[in-house]
Amino acid sequence: MPEKELKNIALLIDADNTSPKGIDPVLTVMAELGQVNIKRAYGNFAKNNLANWDTITHKYGIRPQQQFDLTAGKNATDMAMTIDAIDLLYQGKVDGFGIMSSDSDFTPLVTRLRQDGLIVYGFGSTNKTPGAFKSACTRFIDIDALIKGASDEPDTTKTKASKARSNVDEELVELLGTAWKAARRDDEGFAQMGEVGQIAGNRSSFDVRNYGFKRLSDLFEAMEQFKVERRDNTVWVKRLR
Repeated sequence: MPEKELKNIALLIDADNTSPKGIDPVLTVMAELGQVNIKRAYGNFAKNNLANWDTITHKYGIRPQQQFDLTAGKNATDMAMTIDAIDLLYQGKVDGFGIMSSDSDFTPLVTRLRQDGLIVYGFGSTNKTPGAFKSACTRFIDIDALIKGASDEPDTTKTKASKARSNVDEELVELLGTAWKAARRDDEGFAQMGEVGQIAGNRSSFDVRNYGFKRLSDLFEAMEQFKVERRDNTVWVKRLR
């Protein structure tokens, strides 16, 4: 039987506004979508603050796109990334994008790509990235959380609960609670976790990795507001309070 064809994914990196330390975990996440065949980093690599990208681009097969600062106050990097993304869109050979940046200037680009039905994952620093860019992405994932998660030891039940208490806020509880209400529930009030997660994802750029968890089931199990049940190979959740 022939193997399932992998989708063609492009990762475009705004080197001026992201950290090279996140490349490895970002590529791991992008593997969810398909084969990342196009990897390009944009910036003025003649600057000292981008010197660390030299080793990274060689290690991961990233093509550096040199953009000189031709005019003070104007960002050639943003323009070059946008032009390349639109070129790839109209060539019709790319099925999804990853955009590494904390710059809100890419919000119209992400919106345009999604209008054509493409999945767009955004990667940036939660504290620096404006809400408009986060919301525009299919998923927005905090690079700092990815880097920390890649270096963490495997979670125990105790550490999972500790993470939930420190990372989960009322906004997340409300998002998941609303998704649970919208999902189909059985007579006992349980809904399939996959459906709840899909509804939550459609309503926002929610991703469990932003809260220090690798799986949605881990997050629900650590939240005291929900009860989790496993039935055969399906996970069910119920809002308690």
